[in-house]
Amino acid sequence: MIALENLTKSYGDRVLFDRVSVKINPKERIGLVGRNGHGKTTLFRIIIGEEEYDSGTFSTPKNYRVGHVRQQFLFHENTVLAEGMRDLPPTEKDHHWKVEKILAGLGFSSLDLDRRPNELSGGFQVRLNLAKVLISEPDLLLLDEPTNFLDITSIRWIERFLLNWRHELLLITHDRSFMDKIVTHTMGIHRNKIRKIAGITEKYYAQIAQDEEVFEKTRQNEERRSREIEQFITRFRAKARLAGLVQSRVKTLAKLEKKNRLEKMRDLEFSFRTKPFRGKHVLGVHGLFFAYSKEKPLFQNLEFSLNAGERLCVVGPNGKGKTTLLRLLAGRLKPIKGEISYHPDISNGFYEQTNVEILNNNHTVVQEIQCSHPDMDYQQARNISGAMLFEGDEALKKISVLSGGEKARVILGKIIATPVNLLLLDEPGNHLDMESCDALLAAIDDFEGTVIMVTHNEMFLHALAQRLIVFQEDRVSVFDGTYQDFLNKGGWRDENLDKPASQLCEETINGGTKRNKKALRRQRSEVLGERVRLLKPIEQSIAEAEAEIEAEEERLTEMSESIAIAAREQEGTRIAELSRQIHQSRSSIEKRFLELEQLYPRKEALQTEFDGRLAELEGLLTLS
Repeated sequence: MIALENLTKSYGDRVLFDRVSVKINPKERIGLVGRNGHGKTTLFRIIIGEEEYDSGTFSTPKNYRVGHVRQQFLFHENTVLAEGMRDLPPTEKDHHWKVEKILAGLGFSSLDLDRRPNELSGGFQVRLNLAKVLISEPDLLLLDEPTNFLDITSIRWIERFLLNWRHELLLITHDRSFMDKIVTHTMGIHRNKIRKIAGITEKYYAQIAQDEEVFEKTRQNEERRSREIEQFITRFRAKARLAGLVQSRVKTLAKLEKKNRLEKMRDLEFSFRTKPFRGKHVLGVHGLFFAYSKEKPLFQNLEFSLNAGERLCVVGPNGKGKTTLLRLLAGRLKPIKGEISYHPDISNGFYEQTNVEILNNNHTVVQEIQCSHPDMDYQQARNISGAMLFEGDEALKKISVLSGGEKARVILGKIIATPVNLLLLDEPGNHLDMESCDALLAAIDDFEGTVIMVTHNEMFLHALAQRLIVFQEDRVSVFDGTYQDFLNKGGWRDENLDKPASQLCEETINGGTKRNKKALRRQRSEVLGERVRLLKPIEQSIAEAEAEIEAEEERLTEMSESIAIAAREQEGTRIAELSRQIHQSRSSIEKRFLELEQLYPRKEALQTEFDGRLAELEGLLTLS
């Protein structure tokens, strides 16, 4: 367990954490949420010892190991496999199969295992660093946007891997569906405080909204009470007979803590500008062929058409040709064979993260967005800059000093500023925080034109996709249906996703036999039985406590009526007896409420744990 107690951190006048206290308990998988710039990465840096804090305490158990994905590419061995084996625990130094399983799950082929680490692309060097920290099995695993360099099959693999994580996990990701599938708790940074609750992000945000509504109602009530007290003091200050009452209210007023109105948190809201399109047919692809080498074409004889308003999503592992297809459709590449025909009234907006050469390095962010279209005024450009997370003086930064991720956000801002009727988007959610991704999803959904999008984000796929182009098993196919239809009709198969999954299903890690469906169903039955065995007594205790509270409250009502009658009839003995019984009844109710305060969190924690275990087994049953 690690603990932060009254921890404060600021940069100059800007406070990130104000006396925050939180604990990470054994085996908790925690999703860390909060807006960009509110301190998520700073908290990670404090935990790994790369950042100092101003005051408070931060403690970990003795010999507690914290693991994180290093940003530096410092490799020591001659092969990828040997580099991964460096991080095996001391008792597992010869367990090369464990390293192979994790590397395969993250998208490394068998040929990659013998390559030199320094020969890998930057994205695969990040994956190797991720593999090394997973292999090392730290007590606390810190993951900051682990899906940014993973494709959809690797993301689905790591979901299952992390569901089996035996230690603590602290996860930052913009992918809400990925987080919600994994975490047992959500921890958020909000208004310089940190709060942790059992459950997924939706429950956390609902709780925050409820708390702020209660705060505002309380603030309004206390303001009204203060005005009433002030009016009483003003009215009766000169009345000698009421001097005691006036003085009492003066003291009460002094004790009332003034609550300031909460500063409104600006929700990101933006929309793509739509250029009118009155046609029906948007584009047609006929006999499309493209290859970077003669030996292995990315696709051949690809045929599909797209009508106005359709949402087409392109999915599959990295390196198979998804971005190349999008660049062909955008006119940035020419096909070797085949034809792409567009309706003459089509105007497209193409978002590609690496397309930074279109930016003018001498412009500021707001200038670059404003010059995207002649009718874009300065205030509109400032608003779009803010939506792309360039708020205040950040919007006045020169393009030349921005990072790659920041430039990608500027490109997305330029597309938002330009009226189009076809969007071509390549992983538009990368480099945005969770709130921005939610706003982006809403903007794409509201866009009146046509959308072709490459994405690994399954929340986007479930929400938007009406048709799919699927890169799988070294071929490309068009799937007419939603992403859920695709998963129901076979989904991902015979790719890296299945290989680690089968290894994960081994009875023993060291070369054991695969579990068959019968064994998985038996295990599922055992888990269901264990859930009933552990939850049933808690649920019975909750039901008994609630029933007793209800019965005691009915008794209280009856006794209150009886004591009123006894008072009228001046029955002193009866009044004393009823008073004693009322006190006992209230004590019993209070005791039962205290029990409920302990029982409900235990019930929710167990339900979350068993839901995760059962979801994992259902996934393995589907794959087996």
